[in-house]
Amino acid sequence: MTAASLLGAVGLLSTAAVDPNATGEIRGSVRFHGPRPAMKVIDFSSNPQCEREHHKKQVREETVIVNPNGTLRNTLVWLKAGVPQRHWETPFSTVTLTQAGCVYQPHVLALMTNQDLEIRNEDPVNHNVHMESTVNLGSSEIEFPRGESLHKRYLRQEVWFPVGCSVHPWMHAYVAVIAHPFFAVTGPDGSFDLKGVPPGEYTVEAVHEKYGRKEQHVTVQPHQVKSMEFAYGG
Repeated sequence: MTAASLLGAVGLLSTAAVDPNATGEIRGSVRFHGPRPAMKVIDFSSNPQCEREHHKKQVREETVIVNPNGTLRNTLVWLKAGVPQRHWETPFSTVTLTQAGCVYQPHVLALMTNQDLEIRNEDPVNHNVHMESTVNLGSSEIEFPRGESLHKRYLRQEVWFPVGCSVHPWMHAYVAVIAHPFFAVTGPDGSFDLKGVPPGEYTVEAVHEKYGRKEQHVTVQPHQVKSMEFAYGG
């Protein structure tokens, strides 16, 4: 489907607003069970400038981060199925992916289709931003030291795709593009909160870089707060 036909199809979707007084909420956490894996220390020695950015402090890979409360960081939780077919309004806010200290920050991010993604280079070195999307158009672009930001917009839902740097192979991040606003990425407390969910039956999916995908099913009634927990490890 071309971009024009895709936008045409979107135009046929309902634009009726969801009554905020008749919605529900899905909240919970992503827990980790078992021994906490030790992440590898990143070796910056191939680029002294990157190494200097950290003042010789150790920086570890972010593949698995278990929070002090036993929850798992960097897990995407989203409504995979059941969301009403309508034209969900794209936020005006910009989501930012930053290259700082020769690592991507944040490690996992999510945004809506057609939302602005800004990619910033705060380092004193070149980076090559490799957006490895397959549903949307992929790209590989040089970003100069502390230079002008790159901006991207993705028209199709894609959960998710990796981002790399061809200059510094240890740099990795993940981007999820979602066609509705019901998603969250777990942070330092491992929680998620999906607000304003229309009444209905849903498939809720958790996605983690190392531990993969898990699904649960839930029915949401008006004014109802549903709690759920995902668990990884073992």
